[in-house]
Amino acid sequence: MSSPRGAVRSRRSAIDVAVIGAGGPVGRAILRELIGAAARGVAGEAGGARIGSVIAVDPEPVEVGGTLWRQADSGDPALVTALRGVDTAVYVAARTDLSGELAEGRLLRRERSLRRAQTVITAAAAARVGHLIIVTSAKVYGARPDNPVPLDDDAPLRAVADAGMVGDLMDVEQLVAVAREVHPGLRLTTVRPASLVGEGIDTVITRHFEAPRLLTVKGTEPAWQFCHVDDLGSAVAVVAAHALGPAVTVGSEGWLTQGEVESLTGMRRVEFSLTVAQGTADRLHRVGVLPTPASDLLFVVYPWVVSSGTLRAHGWEPAYDNATCLGVLLETIRGSHAVAARRLDRKDAALGAASAAVAMVGTAAIMRRRRRKGGGA
Repeated sequence: MSSPRGAVRSRRSAIDVAVIGAGGPVGRAILRELIGAAARGVAGEAGGARIGSVIAVDPEPVEVGGTLWRQADSGDPALVTALRGVDTAVYVAARTDLSGELAEGRLLRRERSLRRAQTVITAAAAARVGHLIIVTSAKVYGARPDNPVPLDDDAPLRAVADAGMVGDLMDVEQLVAVAREVHPGLRLTTVRPASLVGEGIDTVITRHFEAPRLLTVKGTEPAWQFCHVDDLGSAVAVVAAHALGPAVTVGSEGWLTQGEVESLTGMRRVEFSLTVAQGTADRLHRVGVLPTPASDLLFVVYPWVVSSGTLRAHGWEPAYDNATCLGVLLETIRGSHAVAARRLDRKDAALGAASAAVAMVGTAAIMRRRRRKGGGA
């Protein structure tokens, strides 16, 4: 829903865009693409508003050429001051630093996620921002065997809303839904990218490829789709210029089969039943060996491919295909070893069994061995 205020701003020849929490790898990528769009003026030529000033909002200075910087934290109500005069604001709710998320602990992480999203929404409304774009993840659609391939923007959100990080994003999505009613003068858009890749990206999906072998489940055929952070940035620029919404999906065109992934990576698979793999993951998560819930396993088993149809209708094209994105992912994880999202040192990686599911059992043995020796988990 848009207000007369939003309609007036959409007719302006240029819009000023702020990126909140711009210091992370995703925020910097969005800044770079917004600056590029502003320099080219492409969006304006395609019928959307032209990107004017690009503002980085972060507690620390952000060194991306061509941006202005305003000092503010996304969790501080004083954010409203930094957003005054801004037409469109962008906030990345999906974090891509898995180590940091795990270090926070579940309760603190969930509280922080909701508090910051609420603060951003309230500050944007108070500052009379016309359009707020919140980046979550296509994971909120859920990974299910009956998912259409690809999923449309308006597909139902069917992810498991448990204590994991996807549950955090489901709560943010619910917060946005409520905010649309509470703040009718603020246009709200959620942008939901496929699995992100790029420098500095650390997620459950990237760690899946740090395992010795690739887990597969009998009777299933995953569909692998990625989104480079630069493509996410250019997509956000199009969403901002054309005031798209209420939800927009973004990813590389099409998807890779499991066989194609194995061919491109040179990695071999190991196959288990879903009952064995998920049951083992669930038990080890409950005792604290594995850092993420068993529901995360579904995202490497069932499809959750998205279409990007809305973006393409407005002239957007991804610069990276899925095969190239997978190559970027492999380069960024070089030298790292993990099983089921738990990072291991080289000695532990050598002890790990064939693949994620087997390695989960191996990890339990490693933890028992450490405890017998008096080491920590």
